[in-house]
Amino acid sequence: MMQGGVGIPTIKWCGSEGDYNVMVMELLGPSLEDLFNFCSRRFSLKTVLLLADQLISRIDYIHSRNFIHRDIKPDNFLMGLGKKGNLVYIIDFGLAKKYRDGRSHQHIPYRENKNLTGTARYASINTHLGIEQSRRDDLESLGYVLMYFNRGSLPWQGLKAATKRQKYERISEKKMSTAIEELCKGYPAEFTTYLKYCRSLRFEERPDYSYLRQLFRTLFHRQGFTYDYVFDWNMLKFVSEN
Repeated sequence: MMQGGVGIPTIKWCGSEGDYNVMVMELLGPSLEDLFNFCSRRFSLKTVLLLADQLISRIDYIHSRNFIHRDIKPDNFLMGLGKKGNLVYIIDFGLAKKYRDGRSHQHIPYRENKNLTGTARYASINTHLGIEQSRRDDLESLGYVLMYFNRGSLPWQGLKAATKRQKYERISEKKMSTAIEELCKGYPAEFTTYLKYCRSLRFEERPDYSYLRQLFRTLFHRQGFTYDYVFDWNMLKFVSEN
């Protein structure tokens, strides 16, 4: 269903081997979480914007194939290898869900009282509130990922609680009580604009992916950056090799 898309891992083979179902995928490089740690848990604005452009495109593609990912986080984005070393891949479709019919484009119905699916740190507010996820939620999660890369951490990280449920509640409360302006304070206004846009989307609404990409591309050019695909980790490797 996803095969052939840019940044979608190629499936080499799948079948049964003894008692196991097997899927062989192309070999990929480190995750963005691995690279974030390698870069001392802070990315430059240039790297964040280079990533934002590709990450929005990956989500756009998945949505165009009638699916939502539902677990957007740094661990689920991997860099390619060799000639594809500048390409970001999206992985782990274990929580993905079809949000509309392929032929009629009939959207799944709005529902409440859903359990949290995905990773609490990056979950959208509506997901915390138990609302059925749709396209808007993948993009809101991406907004938190981008701010995590900018800031080094998110305000709702490291909260202690007795149970998993209580921890999710504490994260939810902190997320809802942290204004977007406060979260993005000290960073370009485009990050605030991005998150406000995602939170303003209606359940069935198609996000304007081009608008969101353009938002960050305009900032990229205004900063005087060039699309040379030199990420922070390339610079570190270069320095360590010389």
